[in-house]
Amino acid sequence: MSGVWVFKNGVVRLENDSMQNTKRKVLVHVPTNEVITSYSVLERKLSSLGWERYYEDPDLLQFHKQNTVHLISLPKDFNRFKSMHMFDIVVKNRNVFEVRDN
Repeated sequence: MSGVWVFKNGVVRLENDSMQNTKRKVLVHVPTNEVITSYSVLERKLSSLGWERYYEDPDLLQFHKQNTVHLISLPKDFNRFKSMHMFDIVVKNRNVFEVRDN
């Protein structure tokens, strides 16, 4: 548990460290050490690994890898790309991507 002890009105309490709460995760392409900053960059990296765009759902950006059951589903808006999506990519592409603190 991290934070700052605050004494106010005769009461001491632990407040969360605001810096810890604002840290964002980023997806990194390990071979090039490149942070994925857009879906176009991600699509290039995934396609080089054999992933193909899958156009079944118009509300999602999806990728499928032939001869597997794997499907990566991402929100259309990159601003809604969260750590759970990043970890899904990492699990399905071991040693190629990793999630780091920004």
